[in-house]
Amino acid sequence: MWLQRTSVNERRAMLAAYAGYGLDGFDLMAYTFIIPTLLALWGMSKPEAGYIASATLFASAVGGWGAGVLADRYGRVRILQLTVLWYAAFTFLSGFTHSYGELLFTRGMQGFGFGGEWTVGSVLVAETVEARYRGMAAGIVQSSWSVGWAAAALSFWAVSVLLPPELGWKVLFWVGILPALLVIYIRRNVREPATYIEMRAQKQQRARRNGRRRGPR
Repeated sequence: MWLQRTSVNERRAMLAAYAGYGLDGFDLMAYTFIIPTLLALWGMSKPEAGYIASATLFASAVGGWGAGVLADRYGRVRILQLTVLWYAAFTFLSGFTHSYGELLFTRGMQGFGFGGEWTVGSVLVAETVEARYRGMAAGIVQSSWSVGWAAAALSFWAVSVLLPPELGWKVLFWVGILPALLVIYIRRNVREPATYIEMRAQKQQRARRNGRRRGPR
């Protein structure tokens, strides 16, 4: 199998991105399952529910762009950790909201991290995995979305059976803090791609040359 021919660093990068994408899928889909509950408990309208979902997706586009810029400046691994912590924290905080406006804010903020993780995770895999396996690696990582969706469905079923609606939806969001544990794995096991390290070294070298050319004033 082709996975057996990849290096340890390649497999670790794929696992980090796979877990990140799957947890993104869980957090995003969890909201769709609890919409009927919020409509009943808060008297929230269907358009308002749609605005929250749209705010998350819009913010994810901005977050993806911003995370890409930061990843070029500070490194893929560091920004991947930041984005995971960001969306985990705001998913968790969503469970403490009491109104449409509060949830709109926390879900919008969650979207920044959600989009950022998608961007940085894909770049990390693309730069780490050998070119001949890159397409298959990307396919595996993308498939984790369905795993996250299924986990969200099972979790919603579990909280619906075991807990009253006014508590169940909160627990579903609180479970969203679990992605923060992924940061521990990333910090200990995932390394910056050689491509990025080389690019950063070249940039620093050019900066030093430009500094010597200008010289003292």
